[in-house]
Amino acid sequence: MAGQQPSPTDAPPHTTRPTLRGSFGMCASTHWLASATAQSVLERGGNAFDAATAGAFVLHVAEPHLNGPGGDLVAVLATAADPAPRVLAGQGHAPRGATIAHFRAEGLDHVPGAGALAAAVPGAVDSWLWLLAEFGTWELADVLAYAVDYAERGVPVVPQLARVLATVEDLFRTHWPTSYAQWMPRGRAPGPYETLVNPAYARTLRRLRDEGAGASRAARIGAARDAWRTGFVADALARSAAVPHRHSSGRDHAGVLTAADLADFRPSLEPAVTAEFRGVTVAKAGLWSQGPVLLQVLAMLGHVDDDRIDPSTAGGVHTLAEALKLAMADREAYYGHLDPADAEAVLARLLSPEYARERAAQIGAAASTALRPGDIGVAPYTPPLVTGEHAVRADGVGEPTVQQTGDTRGDTCHIDVVDRWGNIISATPSGGWLQSSPAVKELGFALGTRLQMTWLDPAAPARLAPGRRPRTTLSPTLLLRGGRPVAALGTPGGDQQDQWQLLYLVRTLALGLMPQEAIDAPAFHTTAVPSSFWPRTWTPAGLVIEERAGEAIAGELRARGHDVTVSGPWSQGRLSVVTRDPDSGLLQAAANPRGAQGYATGR
Repeated sequence: MAGQQPSPTDAPPHTTRPTLRGSFGMCASTHWLASATAQSVLERGGNAFDAATAGAFVLHVAEPHLNGPGGDLVAVLATAADPAPRVLAGQGHAPRGATIAHFRAEGLDHVPGAGALAAAVPGAVDSWLWLLAEFGTWELADVLAYAVDYAERGVPVVPQLARVLATVEDLFRTHWPTSYAQWMPRGRAPGPYETLVNPAYARTLRRLRDEGAGASRAARIGAARDAWRTGFVADALARSAAVPHRHSSGRDHAGVLTAADLADFRPSLEPAVTAEFRGVTVAKAGLWSQGPVLLQVLAMLGHVDDDRIDPSTAGGVHTLAEALKLAMADREAYYGHLDPADAEAVLARLLSPEYARERAAQIGAAASTALRPGDIGVAPYTPPLVTGEHAVRADGVGEPTVQQTGDTRGDTCHIDVVDRWGNIISATPSGGWLQSSPAVKELGFALGTRLQMTWLDPAAPARLAPGRRPRTTLSPTLLLRGGRPVAALGTPGGDQQDQWQLLYLVRTLALGLMPQEAIDAPAFHTTAVPSSFWPRTWTPAGLVIEERAGEAIAGELRARGHDVTVSGPWSQGRLSVVTRDPDSGLLQAAANPRGAQGYATGR
């Protein structure tokens, strides 16, 4: 797929791992246990959708600080029978009681970054089960068996999880006793590589499995979905949310999620939004995500020569960062859960060749310090532009995404799978972090906080409103060549997800790098956009770049006016990818070495 094949006489590039090659099946994810689980399913005859679902439930157990059953999901997929890219919208909507008036009455000017008041309706589990029923082949019991086993027998606490638990230990002990009991059963935060069990979640999965009775496979999965949406899970989540508890506002609030809200949710399969870049079709979710940001930038780069976009040069970093700032400004001005007709009109203008040319011409030689949405014939929304910290911040509760230096206090997961038949999926599950709200004792997991991505302003396109999806940062990608899928990729990272994917696409599609080589290369991102996460701050001209890029590049970027932060040498991005050549059947895979968690596997 992506990248030119090296000549037999060329020395192979130095990479942390090889780009895997095979013809049977490939899996790549942010945790080795999920990748191994997905590959195990393929080896036992399952297809890509069986494998991705099994791997995703394992991610709930292995990376509970990065995703959970109370969170959400966005996936882009294509089947062997139908290569058209489609988006699985597993992003839950705002509950019926989540009104701007209610939040204002609680004394809030933002949706909190932690606490059940910020919970959207959980969409991940129901969406995975729907995908399994519609496109998978396995029985629910077999798919869930991996996660049940890991929840009961335990998983190793990766260092990042140990750091997160240490950070929130006082919060849990003082304010969230159910979380303290679940995650710190020894009376302290577990250390790196200790074993962590979650028997409550194992019981939840077993009960879903056992309630999944019926005459057919579809009926059995449907019964499990009913137990989630209208049965014991919905009841327990509603009871827990109603108990007042500490939020990131520094005060106690009760959530507004009810059992009826869970019954309202339905996963949906939508056509992907696409754009062309260097002969490849890039497929993303719509304006209710940040996916079109990547498409807008690629459209701009269609008017820029390759030598101006090389991320290994200061000029390339500058060009890409400035293009990203323009597209992200449009995200703030125009993106949200719009009416279908409005969304179609906005997308048509944002992705038009004329608009891309106009925006590309606005990339100057110096870094811009302004938020510059374009003119699409619609009044742009201007969000609050706050550069300082929020006035009140509770210890241990804060922005649950990648921090400026690349360290995380909560983030996201990702999994990609392609099978030998040509089924392919890129999925980004997130939310429901263990640090997002108090654990629901009988279920073994917490609610998410996706509503923090909405504004408490009726004029905002991404405003809070009952029944509306929050504008999510989850942004997986599918690539097609000649109308046939050739790659699935994605990364955690909140506002950085499409930024880090841009680097991969430029390096592989424009500059000819191989997948692992592109993933390993030094990364950067801009922070010159209001964060999607509480407390919604930004850094005008902010740019974070890995130390490996070199002081000369950092110095030239500063000379251009960028507010540069140099982060650790391996601190930016957690991208993974699987590829397929539809003519030869050759499969490839690669995964991020940063953090020593992500792995690709296959044969």
